[in-house]
Amino acid sequence: MKVGFGCDHASVGLKHILMEHVRNKGYECIDYGTTDPKVPVDYPEFGLKVAEAIKSKKVEKGILICGSGIGISLAANKVPGIRAAACSEPCTAKLAVEHSDINIVSMGVCIVGPEIAKAIVDAFFDAQFEGGSYTKRVNMIGDIEKKYSK
Repeated sequence: MKVGFGCDHASVGLKHILMEHVRNKGYECIDYGTTDPKVPVDYPEFGLKVAEAIKSKKVEKGILICGSGIGISLAANKVPGIRAAACSEPCTAKLAVEHSDINIVSMGVCIVGPEIAKAIVDAFFDAQFEGGSYTKRVNMIGDIEKKYSK
């Protein structure tokens, strides 16, 4: 599986730690930036890059990091078909996959340290969408997207 990574300048260090962790699990990592922690950037750019990579099937899943994990996930969620969830602990990541079939997990470098971040990533990869009544709900989210898309 290919996994896309994106982050802002404050999160470059954690991104590299997580990329190594994911590679050690046997997945291929694609870095969509940013790469220089000394050059301020705007997180929506990198949320969009990873979301578009999933949309175009260049990668299957995404991991995003910014200060809180919220802003970058909001940017990614503007791309139809993307379901990104900001998670600050593993249980939320697991439930987000099982119940909402997320394809991107995001987190905040100001919120979680490397070990919790690794546990969040593991929960994201280990969980499976449960389907059933959750399929109807995920489809409802897609219907909302269609209603408000151009």
